[in-house]
Amino acid sequence: MSEFPIRTVDFRGQKFSKTQYQAALPRAEMDVNAAVLAIEPILNRVRTGSESDLLELCSEFDGVRPQSIRVPEAEILRALDQLDPQVRLALEEAIKRITKVHADQVRGETFTEVVPGGEVTQRWIPVDRVGLYVPGGRAVYPSSVIMNVVPAQIARVPSIAVASPPQLDNHGLPNATILATCALLGITEVYAIGGAQAIAMFAYGVDGVCESVDMVTGPGNIYVAAAKRALRGKIGIDSEAGPTEVMVFADATAIAGDVAADLISQAEHDTIAAAVLVTDSLELASAVRSELATRIARTRHSDRIHSALTGQQSAIVLVDSLAQGLEVVNAYAAEHLELLVANPVEVSLSIRNAGAVFLGRFSPVSLGDYSAGSNHVLPTGGCACHSSGLSVQSFLRGLTFINYSHGAFTDIASNVVTLANAEDLPAHGEAITARFEE
Repeated sequence: MSEFPIRTVDFRGQKFSKTQYQAALPRAEMDVNAAVLAIEPILNRVRTGSESDLLELCSEFDGVRPQSIRVPEAEILRALDQLDPQVRLALEEAIKRITKVHADQVRGETFTEVVPGGEVTQRWIPVDRVGLYVPGGRAVYPSSVIMNVVPAQIARVPSIAVASPPQLDNHGLPNATILATCALLGITEVYAIGGAQAIAMFAYGVDGVCESVDMVTGPGNIYVAAAKRALRGKIGIDSEAGPTEVMVFADATAIAGDVAADLISQAEHDTIAAAVLVTDSLELASAVRSELATRIARTRHSDRIHSALTGQQSAIVLVDSLAQGLEVVNAYAAEHLELLVANPVEVSLSIRNAGAVFLGRFSPVSLGDYSAGSNHVLPTGGCACHSSGLSVQSFLRGLTFINYSHGAFTDIASNVVTLANAEDLPAHGEAITARFEE
């Protein structure tokens, strides 16, 4: 049986630091800085432009000119009426499960009595308005509508808008299933625009078309990531999402067909999608190569998958032991991490860096993409070392309220003056002593 030519990275017999592992592990190359320069004219056109400029940008980049950038509500409702009943049932079940998980993420008010008469309260307040981006390139992502909208709604964001690229085969409207999913969630503010121009529209606002937002979330291509980078500060963002990635950590107990199918499922997204197997079993590695050769040949997007799995970003990584494998896994900080090992629950306790962790044979990434209840908008490119996936918390800000009585203020006043003088900020101290003036 032939073996698929996915490359091998061999760490056996070597001891690396986290930094050294990160340098040696495969990653897709994506020059966001170059993309930022490329999109600068687009951002300027949107910032100073009108709806006609947005329509022209749609013609240039999507090959279709919508009748209007704002999608009429009647078209959103029509899409729901025409939705395949089985797809609707599947979407409704996904919404139910994702809502259940995210409802448990709501944070309550925290009240602390520092001293008698000295109180500090933290309340979690939603952002006023968000723009949610839903991609529409090689695939259709109604699931991304759910993943973005549900946590924003649970966070009680007052104003929610969705943007998705216009489609030539849908008369310049976003994909019909995306529109139908918006209708299921009660979202009526939808825009037929994609790419960097959509992010710019949300950030700057366009008179008579769209009010500016405070925050933009949702995955997209390199130009969406570049626009997020360029406009961060003017708007809040979730992350600069890069190519999707899966790391499968498997031992000799794993089934090669399962591993191969899971690697293929992520490679299906894009030619620069990353799929990495980490294992201490040479037999499994060989069996997975054979399974890849067989399965890729018979799958629909075989050319795309072949490109992704033979690219520099994908590999089979060989390690000496479970312990070394965990070092590799935590250094890589995968967007999606699967644990196909003998004791996945026990091993999961050693995972520190990952966007989402999938335990055991019956918790594949595809389940999380749609109906596990978790969120699939996750940090990529190693950002899971410092960032989290999209959640209710993403749309909330902690506001602190300080309330000190006269007595509590008097008790601490001299300390504040002392510290202010120690920092050579005497006016800070004078703002305290002024309260004692007649």
